[in-house]
Amino acid sequence: MPKLWNETIDAHRAAVREAILDTTAKLVAEGGLRSVTMSQVAERTGIGRATLYKYFSDAEAVLLAWHERQIAAHLEQLSDISHQTGTAVERLTAVLEAYAGIARQRHGGELAALLHQGEHVTHAEQHLQGMLQHLLAQAAQAGDLRSDVPPAELAQYCLHALTAAAGLTSQAAVTRLVSVTLDGLRPHSLTY
Repeated sequence: MPKLWNETIDAHRAAVREAILDTTAKLVAEGGLRSVTMSQVAERTGIGRATLYKYFSDAEAVLLAWHERQIAAHLEQLSDISHQTGTAVERLTAVLEAYAGIARQRHGGELAALLHQGEHVTHAEQHLQGMLQHLLAQAAQAGDLRSDVPPAELAQYCLHALTAAAGLTSQAAVTRLVSVTLDGLRPHSLTY
């Protein structure tokens, strides 16, 4: 087949896949993870079920692909924030606020637990851990954050502390949680 023909087919397949994932995102927003069915995805995407099954074997596979796309978008967002202008502490604060906001949107339940077990999540966590370590090391070197605890441990502290944002009901509560987390990172003299 000519190269142009292959590129056109590949572009069409990619567009259909993206449309399926966009539809899945809408269905999740409307009714939660458990509400997504193959019939709904096919109907709302405007394709036949047979076509949908050419792309995904079942609803779980669609949800996993959607979740992988979500994780990649979140990582890109956090990476972009970490590279903005400002001090390391300012960039760290912005990343932590964005991460807490993402954690607040996390869907709970059995299916969410299943989706968060994938290799894509492990890779994303490692990437995020490294991003935070880098910012924490820069801020500690500038004297803005504590240097008595290794950046790897502080990054873990931040990530674990901010998972609490999943249970918060307001942006004000998220902001307070980030503030408390940052307070634990600030240098202080211990007196006993």
